[in-house]
Amino acid sequence: MLELRNVNRSYGDHQVLHDVGFTAGRGRLTGFVGGNGAGKTTTMRIILGVLRADSGTVTLDGQTLDSSSRRRFGYMPEERGLYPKMSVHSQVTYLARLHGFDRRSAAARAEELLERLGLSPRRDDPLESLSLGNQQRVQIAAALVHGPDVLILDEPFSGLDPMAVDVVLDVLSEHARQGAIVLFSSHQLDVVERLCDDIVIIGGGRILASGETYGLRERHGTRRYELLSGADLGWVREHPGAQVDEFDAGRVLFRAEEAEAQQVLAAAVQRGEVRRFSPLLPTLSEIFKDMATTSQEAQR
Repeated sequence: MLELRNVNRSYGDHQVLHDVGFTAGRGRLTGFVGGNGAGKTTTMRIILGVLRADSGTVTLDGQTLDSSSRRRFGYMPEERGLYPKMSVHSQVTYLARLHGFDRRSAAARAEELLERLGLSPRRDDPLESLSLGNQQRVQIAAALVHGPDVLILDEPFSGLDPMAVDVVLDVLSEHARQGAIVLFSSHQLDVVERLCDDIVIIGGGRILASGETYGLRERHGTRRYELLSGADLGWVREHPGAQVDEFDAGRVLFRAEEAEAQQVLAAAVQRGEVRRFSPLLPTLSEIFKDMATTSQEAQR
């Protein structure tokens, strides 16, 4: 498990991280989300040892990180940093060699990853001739080629079309299933919500929320319910304690405390067939916007 505790960092008089703490578990995909300037990249660079924290600790499986343990890390920065004129296969092979693979094993590992990421037809092309989306896939191959124990990715889905996103998700999920820690940042909250086992939300350099994805959505629910019935549901608008958000004959979306919602359900059963009754959890985007607004107001 990767764990951060009370990590602080300042640039001059400006403090950018305030007691940042969260965990990322093995075999799980952890999404790290926040707006521009929230502190995501600074946190990642501290984990990687590129920056030093002013205070706090970063540990892996209970041990303080050092240069030796960080050799087991894979990193994909948001800014592309590969060699533009080098061929795709040669480039990924070269990076595997830097991690200690012999020539044959490095070439085989590169070939396998390029195949998985749909890049085999472009294996001999220089990087600069590829589309931005394909260049992004090469970056991901470069981060994965040595089979890292901890994989940290900064905006890995930037520039990818929906089909490419699914390809990359499959590769990352498989790597996590093999026992790796996978932590990545992304502005694509729908992808994070669909993919991640756990989510960490940062704003203004502070952790606003963290935890298992479904549990996070459940904890931040707004007591919204959807009711579908074979009978007209117009009466819900007059029901005590129920606030209707949407209504269309046999479907109603309303807010209520749990006790009042159960009363609405009981009344609906008496009036006709109930086809569906379920709580509606907020999306990650809704939670993020709400927390970002609350954080900004608290800092004024």
